[in-house]
Amino acid sequence: MVSAATSITTYLENRCDDIVLNVLPLSFDYGLYQVLMAAKFGGTVVLERGFTYPHAVLETVVREKVTGLPLVPTMLAILLQMDLSKYDFSRLRYVTNTAAALPVEHIRQLRQILPHVTIFSMYGLTECKRVSYLPPDQIDIRPASVGHGMPNEEVFVVDDQGRRVGPGVVGELVVRGANVMKGYWELPDETAQRLKPGPLPGEMQLHTGDLFRADDDGYLYFVGRKVDIIKSRGDEVAPREVENVLCSHPAVAEAAVVGVPDPVLGQAIKTVVTLRPDAVATERDLLRHCAGHLEDFMVPQTIEIRDSLPKTNNGKVNKRELAGVNA
Repeated sequence: MVSAATSITTYLENRCDDIVLNVLPLSFDYGLYQVLMAAKFGGTVVLERGFTYPHAVLETVVREKVTGLPLVPTMLAILLQMDLSKYDFSRLRYVTNTAAALPVEHIRQLRQILPHVTIFSMYGLTECKRVSYLPPDQIDIRPASVGHGMPNEEVFVVDDQGRRVGPGVVGELVVRGANVMKGYWELPDETAQRLKPGPLPGEMQLHTGDLFRADDDGYLYFVGRKVDIIKSRGDEVAPREVENVLCSHPAVAEAAVVGVPDPVLGQAIKTVVTLRPDAVATERDLLRHCAGHLEDFMVPQTIEIRDSLPKTNNGKVNKRELAGVNA
C-alpha cells in the first residue's frame, strides 16, 4: 500500500495544497486510496456520500476549491450530459480515471470543455492497486492508451505459455513490483492461479487475467478481460471495441456490450445504450453506425435503448446483470 501510494502521488505530482473531492465508496480501493494518499502528501480530502446528485457534487467542487477529482467512466458520462459552463472550475488541476478505460470520444469532449485540466487515464486492479497511467502529454496523441507502468514497477504482456510478446500482439498483462498483493485471504488455490514465481528469489508476479497489447513505444492498450471476451461465430470480440464505436455516435451517452448464449452463434453480441438528453436515435440507426465502423462479426445482434444502465456500488456498469447472470 505504501509502494502504490508513493508511485501514484509521484506521477500525479501531488502537493500539500491539493484538495481532492472523493465521491467514491471507501470500500472501493480507488476511494480508499484518496484518503491514504492525501495523508501521505499532506493534502485535504473532501468526502461526499456519492454521485447521486451531480449538481450538488459540482457545487462542492466550486465551494471547496477542489484541485483533484477522481472519476470512473460512468460518472464522466453523466457530467458530459450537463452544462458544465455554469461552474467555476478554475481551481481544478487534474481529473483521474480508473476502474474501466474511458471511451476516446469522452476524453475528446472533456478536453474541449476543460482544456486547462490535466487528465490522467489510468488502469489498475485491486490485486496491485494501480498498474499504469498515461502521461498527460500523450492524451491527445494516443487517447485510447492507458499508458505505461507506473514508477517502481514493471509490466509486460505474455502469451498463453508465459512468454513475452512483441508490439501489437494481444496477451495477458503481468505486473511485477512491491505493490503486488501477498495473496487472496485464505484462498490458496485462487492465489496460485494469479501469483506466479518471478525472476528474483521468492518473488511472485501478478498475472492479471486482462488482455492487452502494447505499441512500438511500450504504451498499453486494454483489449478486455479474459472472462468478458465474446466468442461469436468462431471469432473473438472485445466488448470495449464495440463500446467505443457506439460512444462515438453523437446521440449515445453510455454503452455496454455483453455476450449472451445463442444456439447458432455460440454467443450473440448484446448491446445496451443510454442516449444523451434530448437526443434521438433508433436501434436501426445505431446498428447502421456499428456496421459502418466495425467488421461484420463484431456488429451486435441486438441493441436495446434504456433510460439508465445498472451500476455496481463502485459505479461500474453491472454487466453480469445485463447478461442475465446471477451474482
